[in-house]
Amino acid sequence: MTGRIAAFAFSTSLLLAGPALAQSDAQDLSTAASDPTASLTAYLFQDFYTYGYHGRDDAEGNTLQFRMALPYELGGTSNIFRLTLGYLTDSPTGTSGFSDMTVFNLTTFDQPWGRFGLGAVALLPTGASGVSADRWALGPAAGFIATADWGIWGLFNQNLIDMGGTSGRNPVNLSVIQPIVNVAMQDGWSMGTSDMSVTYDWERNDWVSLPLGLQVNKLVTLGATPVQFGLSYEYNFYDAGNGPKDTIGFTMKILVP
Repeated sequence: MTGRIAAFAFSTSLLLAGPALAQSDAQDLSTAASDPTASLTAYLFQDFYTYGYHGRDDAEGNTLQFRMALPYELGGTSNIFRLTLGYLTDSPTGTSGFSDMTVFNLTTFDQPWGRFGLGAVALLPTGASGVSADRWALGPAAGFIATADWGIWGLFNQNLIDMGGTSGRNPVNLSVIQPIVNVAMQDGWSMGTSDMSVTYDWERNDWVSLPLGLQVNKLVTLGATPVQFGLSYEYNFYDAGNGPKDTIGFTMKILVP
């Protein structure tokens, strides 16, 4: 799917959507949909189209991604289990196939100012040949979300520590920081940061991804089901090598309050 097709699908989905939720309910649900610590079941279908690479402006790439978030109670605590699986449909090298699966579990704690969470994240080498890192990785995850009259803000951090794998493949030792800002607006609209992931590679001793992105969301109902559509743009300032530069994202998030 190209960026133009993604944008067309986004606008078409809004035209086909059912009536909007009541304004107060839409704002509350839209805010929760952007909160990785919220106890909200969600199924995400995403498309990320990269139409420019540093050093290779004529190159293109595209990734489809599925993410599932499931809240549950255990021992009197609130938890969130999340699974993410991507499929590389196109890349400058011509490589395609499933990428490695990531899973994490977060235990959350409500506070007067918002919520924080502690847990663990794991990388599973389930990807296709040429796409997978072929390494196992496991590490801590933590984050917080603070509420405000205008919406939410916070920070989420995941750390992957190499646990072994195929010999000859580079170890995976990464720290990922995701800033979160979401401003609630009227009629189910919201605006904030994209899913940008600022990444530090401990093997290289360098930041290997420095994106800055914005996302616009619209919450509607399809029948009786709340669905949030999002359209994003990211620019990656890390220009060493031939990494992604300009990326457009389309998200459809099915919510189960």
